[in-house]
Amino acid sequence: MRKFNISVNGKTYEVDVEEVGGAVSAPIAAPVAASAPAPVSAQKTTTSAPKAAPVAGAKQVKAPMPGTIVSVKVNVGDKVESGTLVAVLEAMKMENEIFAGVDGIVAGISVSAGDSVNSGDVIVSVN
Repeated sequence: MRKFNISVNGKTYEVDVEEVGGAVSAPIAAPVAASAPAPVSAQKTTTSAPKAAPVAGAKQVKAPMPGTIVSVKVNVGDKVESGTLVAVLEAMKMENEIFAGVDGIVAGISVSAGDSVNSGDVIVSVN
């Protein structure tokens, strides 16, 4: 067990930190006061449509890197070719165009604008 002094918003706390594999016996530092919840009228109450799961047997267009989907440029049923723009992905403050890479018809869309994706996550499925 090791002791450290940690300063949060001008207040100093003494904390005990357990080494990996050690027993839990350390007291917990005093919590920082949380702000009051926003009134119901100010809370976000949007509900999004359920995301489509990747379509079995379809070719998948995947995110090449982690980021946020800015926009989806296709709809289910749209015909796409290898060079068709299907989505715009923002990563590291740059917008990256994601192209289909295959010919076919969009069978499913797994993301919507504002969604965070990891590298390899399915964006659209193409039959």
